[in-house]
Amino acid sequence: MLNLPENISRSLRNGLICTLVFFAASLGYALGDASYVTRSKESSGLQLAAHGKLIDLYVDAEDHWGLVRAVGDLQADFEKVTGTQPKLEHSPSKLGKTAVIVGTIGKSALIDRLVSDGKIDVSQVRGKWEAYHIELVDQPVKGLQKALVIAGSDMRGAIFGVYDLSEQIGVSPWHWWADVPATKSSTLWVKNGTRIQDAPKVQYRGIFLNDEAPALTGWVHENYGNYTHEFYVHVFELLLRLKSNFLWPAMWNNAFADDDEQNMILAHKYGIVMSTSHHEPMMRADKEWDRHGEGPWDYARNPDRLDAFWKEGAERNKPYDSIYTIGMRGQADTPMSETEDIGLLEKIVDAQREILTEVFDDRDISEVPQVWALYKEVQGYYESGMRVPDDVILLWCDDNWGNIRRLPTPEERKRVGGAGVYYHFDYVGGPRSYRWTNVTQLAKVWEQMNLADKYDANKIWLTNVGDLKPQELPITYFLDLAWDIDDWPKERIPEYGKLFAESAFGPEHAEAIAELLTGYTRHNARRKPELQDATTYSLLNYREAERIETELAQMVAKAEALYAATPEERKSAFFQLVYYPVKASAAITQMYIAQAKNHLYAAQGRSVTNEYAKLTEKYFDLNKELEDLFHGDATGGKWNHMMSQPRIGYTYWNNPPADMMPAIMLNRPAAVADMGVAVEGMAAAWPAEGNYYALPDFHRYGQDERLIEVFNRGTVPFDFQATASESWIKLSKTSGTIKSQEQVSVSIDWKQVPEGTHRGSILVRGTGWGGARIAVTAHQPKSNDLKGFLEADGYVSIDAANYSSKRDVDGLSWEVIPNLGRTDSSISVYPVGDRSFEDPADAPFVEYDLTLFSSGTVSVETLWNPTWPIAPDRGLRFAIAFDDETPQIVDLHADRAHSLWQESVRTAVRPATTSHEIETAGHHTLRIYMVDPATTLQKIIVNTGGLGDSYLGPEQSLLAP
Repeated sequence: MLNLPENISRSLRNGLICTLVFFAASLGYALGDASYVTRSKESSGLQLAAHGKLIDLYVDAEDHWGLVRAVGDLQADFEKVTGTQPKLEHSPSKLGKTAVIVGTIGKSALIDRLVSDGKIDVSQVRGKWEAYHIELVDQPVKGLQKALVIAGSDMRGAIFGVYDLSEQIGVSPWHWWADVPATKSSTLWVKNGTRIQDAPKVQYRGIFLNDEAPALTGWVHENYGNYTHEFYVHVFELLLRLKSNFLWPAMWNNAFADDDEQNMILAHKYGIVMSTSHHEPMMRADKEWDRHGEGPWDYARNPDRLDAFWKEGAERNKPYDSIYTIGMRGQADTPMSETEDIGLLEKIVDAQREILTEVFDDRDISEVPQVWALYKEVQGYYESGMRVPDDVILLWCDDNWGNIRRLPTPEERKRVGGAGVYYHFDYVGGPRSYRWTNVTQLAKVWEQMNLADKYDANKIWLTNVGDLKPQELPITYFLDLAWDIDDWPKERIPEYGKLFAESAFGPEHAEAIAELLTGYTRHNARRKPELQDATTYSLLNYREAERIETELAQMVAKAEALYAATPEERKSAFFQLVYYPVKASAAITQMYIAQAKNHLYAAQGRSVTNEYAKLTEKYFDLNKELEDLFHGDATGGKWNHMMSQPRIGYTYWNNPPADMMPAIMLNRPAAVADMGVAVEGMAAAWPAEGNYYALPDFHRYGQDERLIEVFNRGTVPFDFQATASESWIKLSKTSGTIKSQEQVSVSIDWKQVPEGTHRGSILVRGTGWGGARIAVTAHQPKSNDLKGFLEADGYVSIDAANYSSKRDVDGLSWEVIPNLGRTDSSISVYPVGDRSFEDPADAPFVEYDLTLFSSGTVSVETLWNPTWPIAPDRGLRFAIAFDDETPQIVDLHADRAHSLWQESVRTAVRPATTSHEIETAGHHTLRIYMVDPATTLQKIIVNTGGLGDSYLGPEQSLLAP
């Protein structure tokens, strides 16, 4: 079941496997942090474990319940790592000579004593939100020689310090949710001089379990019956281990507080701040109205009952850490009304605020956390002038596709309540739901959340994670950015995947695993699996489908080899985090490419048509086989249902009830010999009448070979001959026997081609009258003064990060965002701020050197990230010019048609096309200017008249030597 695909050569497979050795586990530690725990004996350090003897753990029994519980996890984590459980003491007098001392400042008598005795200085964390202090202390109290002290400014701060140590000794936050085993070690030491102080940058950091049926809900029902506390404690622990604190719970068919009263109680005791989603006001779930509400969900007609319903929610949750969602949408996450009714919504907010004032009569209303989610049409209310009190958090939202719609202006940043962002890794809705697997590039998350940070939308960072399980990598990254995005500048984006891989599987193959993580997410981000079909990648131009197939086959081969080399105890985690998303994502695209070939070959009458019908079915079946493995043998049956979300066969925004086999065509070739000839770039194949058969033109600096395929339309083999009319036309084969089909590669011997345009032909004879005559045209330009990217094949294609030079202005500079984009990296101007340049002459720019062999009118298509106009008074603009021409200022959002937005999120780019006059051939400079911040450029294609249709555009053009 897990064998390499047949189209991967035995030598490649063996070569990969033979170069791998078993994964050697490494000591784990929080991603990006320096390790303060080591396996080696540390001079003047602190021994945590040595050959069965473990250090004592201490926490005051009167400290917060949630912290005492977390220290119990630490005790269990030591046992996972060492095989031995340390003692957990609540009395200092019972400790040995060394200990790990954990406590909350102001709640733990021992911690407070260490502070008052000057043993630890917590002045930099005292009073801060969720801060912790970790320090190795000599002789902290009488009878103790050394102690590792973990002191929290509050309960969660102390808990985060505890879980930081857990990760340092080798226990992954994903030990339960992804079955990442602990890194075994009998010896553990804390390094001498250890002293760490840390605190989060974003106050509320969390996830939203949403769109959770059928996958997560099926799994929950099988294991827990319903979304009860037995389920949620695993979510709470995961969040805390990831140093997060905030949760919107599953709500499609559930109500967190109503399903199980222990849910709310334990969330509070664990330390999780609860809220309800953007359309569920006042801590009442949507389904609670179905169960307990009376009358319509309509405040204009039913205000008294809604007020009572909301007041019950506030009273129920008063004892617990909560953020109260205010405002109102229609039931089931629909608009409240067909038109904006600002007056009614203002009345609703006023009523909700009055309820909170009555319920929380022991404090000022500004001390009760409240949030107004500006989701979809609700943002329109805000833009039309509606406002909420200054202490309410404004939760700006993305477009459900990872593009933040709006961010605070300088004036809005003065609001006391602050702002946050609601983001999506998963979505149900148009233009197409995407719910199955991870489709989000880490670089995209960084690019967007960096904007949020720089525009002070950092009160709440919340992301919709769907079923949770397929999103382990982006969840971890999102929450690490939320803790402190300054720890993770864009230059570290490539490093993150490696660190994630190393934390789960050790360092030996972390880089190779990171390449797979980056590779499959880039592939899925180009076009989400649910949006793909047989037309996505071109079979005719730029060998696009072939290039994608090769890229996917290489990823699958590498995943297979790594899986084979993975120790048994880590195979389940590797399958979940790496193997399944790589191979299953590849299978979807491979299936559609096989379907595309099946349709094309049927139209051309090829006898191999049915083979590609079978190959389409094979990949469709592989999709199900991989799902069954995920639900069964590969994970020990733990994760049944988790990959049950349909992803094949969408015809509109919503998913089909099950994966639907794509339509295939069948051919019944006759028992004859019947030659057909297909030409690269053409859908029609000889002997179809009415067509002029010609290979795409050859250019000296363009694609170095073109393909002709000689195929059989019948079942009886035949011989063929191929003859070139000119000696400079080179054929990879000139004769052969055709059973099904053969490729003939055509290239040019440029040494024989004089300057200028030259024409010839290829005659392919086999069966039929006369044979197929295929025209060949070769262009040999002047080769003097070549500079930069060279025009060929009717275009110049450039990945934006490969600029020739740039100009910075007042510290503003175009810089590379690694790994962002459909084909390579992207560029944007940093640092992000509010400044725009109305005159491009004053602005930062990047330049691209090009050599054009043609003149006249050319068009330039620039491909940008589909970022929204984050400022309310303008779109996002850039300027562009060749040489000394007056720059054209282009507004990427001049046309805000819904259809254009839909296409931009389908294709993951926002294109802009400009027209330019090139007076003479030769060297030219293309310049891209900043006008507004937050414009991010992926690719540039200069069309000189020969650009063909494709999804990604042609590969980057050749650079002059």
